[in-house]
Amino acid sequence: MIVSPKIFYTHCYGKYAIPAINIFTLEQVIGLFRAGQKANAPFIVQMTPVARNYTHPDMLLGMIKAASKIYPKATFAIHLDHGNEAHAFDAIASNSFNSVMIDASHDPFEKNVERTRAVVIKAHKNNVLVEAELGVLSGVEDDLSIDEKSARYTQPSEVEQFVKKTQCDSLAVAVGTSHGAYKFSGGQGIQFQILQDIQHRIPYFPIVLHGGSAVNEAEIKRINKNGGRLNSSALGVSSDEITEAIKYGVCKINIATDLRLIWARVHREFFNDNPELFDPIIPGKSYMEACETFMLEKFELLGATGQVSQLKI
Repeated sequence: MIVSPKIFYTHCYGKYAIPAINIFTLEQVIGLFRAGQKANAPFIVQMTPVARNYTHPDMLLGMIKAASKIYPKATFAIHLDHGNEAHAFDAIASNSFNSVMIDASHDPFEKNVERTRAVVIKAHKNNVLVEAELGVLSGVEDDLSIDEKSARYTQPSEVEQFVKKTQCDSLAVAVGTSHGAYKFSGGQGIQFQILQDIQHRIPYFPIVLHGGSAVNEAEIKRINKNGGRLNSSALGVSSDEITEAIKYGVCKINIATDLRLIWARVHREFFNDNPELFDPIIPGKSYMEACETFMLEKFELLGATGQVSQLKI
């Protein structure tokens, strides 16, 4: 069942968070929907412009539509992640998205407001929510590549005016996380004093945390044991930090890197252990199961398990 994220955010604020999962492949979609239905947990399926270019938006949306029929009790929203105006307007016109993100965070404040407001006007006419971003995250994801020197925390003093001027529906903030597998290289972690200040200035307004993957150390080791060369010092967002962030109004937590690491681990191990095989279906099934297991654990961590029954739909 497709549900507006607004229903999710109203219900979860301060109590639990909605996992927002970036999908690229059929295996990820199946694993996610299996877990969502089994856990009776709400979730957001999201795709980046790179994912849309990889297969075509119609293909991704077709997989999501098919999964919703196969798993009819799965309750979810569909979101465009990190789009520009062209991406957002295309998604809005498709009548297939519940929400879109306009990422103008690299622009000066007033330009960010202007670009975000243009998308909001178009989206709200079509009953689509808009996620905006204030502050710049470092890291690498898809075609995004921001070094630490260019990253900047969200300034709490700007959030109230930004939300008022743009009329956006949720706000992604930069509070210490980063995109990709190399998070917290400076060791500071999530800046909870910034989150607290933001919540004080815009109470009950949905906050979004990008770069929410845990980057499991065991996955890194297993990948490298089977020929990978990932940085073993990579750090993610700890479980304690995630659960603490929810108290400060974080309603949506984006997850992408963890599923990519699981993909690398499953396939490296399979072909290393079975060099005579070449059938993609066998490791594909293992990846579906691994995605499902991962998501069931994530629903539990975020407090989303069983929450569909409590939603006012």
